[in-house]
Amino acid sequence: QVQLRESGGGLVQAGGSLRLFCEASGRTFRSNSMGWFRQGPGKEREFVGAIAWYNGDTIYADSVKGRFTVSGAGGRNTVFLQMNNLKPEDTAVYYCAASRHDASPQQRGYDYWGQGTQVTVSS
Repeated sequence: QVQLRESGGGLVQAGGSLRLFCEASGRTFRSNSMGWFRQGPGKEREFVGAIAWYNGDTIYADSVKGRFTVSGAGGRNTVFLQMNNLKPEDTAVYYCAASRHDASPQQRGYDYWGQGTQVTVSS
């Protein structure tokens, strides 16, 4: 079984920054991409960003472009999400996901998911 664990969530004021970290562990698993999704209060889970390990390419949702950055953390099973200039609408539970396939904004493209970490942005 593969487990993903997110960390780094918390409470921050609007305009501030947070960095989330995610690590996959468990049985041998080699991801080809990892992504971040979020689910705000009363909303469906949505794509945030993802990275493809073979070439380092990243993709982002329009709502976070220029503010959020997905990057590797030294291996194919660890990933950061740097969030700058946070807004109250960024408040959500943030989920990490790992995939055997290329980076994708589609949830069905991911094989394993974390339990999520809460990010709250106050105005």
